[in-house]
Parts: sequence; C-alpha cells; structure tokens
Amino acid sequence: MSENSITVELIQKQDYQFDIHFADAIPVLTSDEPAPLGTGQGPSPVQLLCAAVGNCLSDSLLFALRKFKQAPEPLRCTVQADVGRNAEGRMRVLKMLATLHLGVPAARLEHLDRVLAQFEAYCTVTQSISQSIPVTLQVFDSAGIQLR
Repeated sequence: MSENSITVELIQKQDYQFDIHFADAIPVLTSDEPAPLGTGQGPSPVQLLCAAVGNCLSDSLLFALRKFKQAPEPLRCTVQADVGRNAEGRMRVLKMLATLHLGVPAARLEHLDRVLAQFEAYCTVTQSISQSIPVTLQVFDSAGIQLR
C-alpha cells in the first residue's frame, strides 16, 4: 500500500483529445496528439512526461536550496525527450535530457555543491521513470557555467 494515492481522470472529448481532471480546484487540461493522429490542441503525453520530469527536478532543486535559505530564482528547466523505435519496432521514449538553469551566479549560493550532489535523489518523478528511461541532468548557473 502506498503512502499517498493520486488520481487523475481523463475524459475523451473527441478523437485523441482528452480533458484531464486533476482535482476540484485545479483547472482542466486538454491533451492531444500532434498531427496526423490528433490536431495538436494540447500537450501530447510525451510533452506531459517531459513537463513532469522538469517540474519535479525544478521543485527538488528549489526545495534543497531554500533549506539553506538560498534564493536561486528564477529557475528555468528544459527537458528534451528522444522518441524512436525500440528493438520491437514500437515507438518509445528512448532517453531524456533535463537542463536546469539557475537565475543567479553559482558564487551567490551557499552549500551549492552539497545541494547539487543530493537534490536529484529526492525527485519522485525522475527517480521513478529513470528506472526504465535514461535521464541525463545538467545544471548551469545564470552565467552559463556548467555546474553539473
């Protein structure tokens, strides 16, 4: 039995468009496949997966830095998913690259080395999917210096 149970309901609007219901107070999100299957009227499932990875990594980094009373804002994250065919010829997410950008120079953040060594391990989504999809992580400061 899990600690928490999260439920999301998807209701088909038409063809490959689905309304995604999260909770009463959260607005409904419409997803859709890109052409030729869908019309691209919303994010695709792969885009939603990328968003979940990027959001979780960003949250984890922000939480870890704020524990030390550091202000890295504004954070920015880009997640790229490589989609292709597996050995059986089926379309799959083959690998992902997440790139986090701090909003300040690294020199302004105390305990940054410690945070960078640990924060990814606390990202629920990335740690869960990386068991089957390789996820590479890069971190840069606001000056473009690669920290990890």
